[in-house]
Amino acid sequence: MNLFGHNKEQHIIDLFMKGDAFAMDELYAEYADYLTKVCSQYIENQENLRDVLQEAFIRIFTRIHTFEYRGKGSLKAWLTKVVINESLYFIRENDRSLFVDKKDMLSLSDIEAEEPDINSLSIHQITDTIQKLPPGYRTVFNLYVIEGKSHKEIAKLLNIKPDSSASQFHKAKNMLAKMLKEQNIYRGYNNERKMA
Repeated sequence: MNLFGHNKEQHIIDLFMKGDAFAMDELYAEYADYLTKVCSQYIENQENLRDVLQEAFIRIFTRIHTFEYRGKGSLKAWLTKVVINESLYFIRENDRSLFVDKKDMLSLSDIEAEEPDINSLSIHQITDTIQKLPPGYRTVFNLYVIEGKSHKEIAKLLNIKPDSSASQFHKAKNMLAKMLKEQNIYRGYNNERKMA
């Protein structure tokens, strides 16, 4: 049973407004796991992920007084935005080469794949496969598909051209389709072996 009814967010904001010493602990306990998952969509290395999350929580705790509660879900949305912005800042500052096509990357013709049958895959399998995309592809894919950003918005966030964003997304989508299709083939092969 939830001690705070269905409005845990409002309770946490009220603690901050009162200057309660436990406000940070409450927010961290409620959202740390979720925000770690959000951050891991963009930052792969565990040490970097911890650093980015630490910076995000510092920003959250120092700017929570600027947050305006607008109903259930608004705090979670704001926290998510802070973590994504910190992740993108880290990417921009630490690896500008993520969004430049490299000779050792697969060419577009190498990764063209027909649409996979995703109905036989779990959400966990799909999200794990997205995590296996190269960092630049994964970042653009997440921003476009999950966050609903346009290529123009992504370009501004990542300091790249809109055409680069569109190209990265197209390659990410094709690579993801190929990887998911290979998972289906592998699963089908294993199922056939079990039946034999």
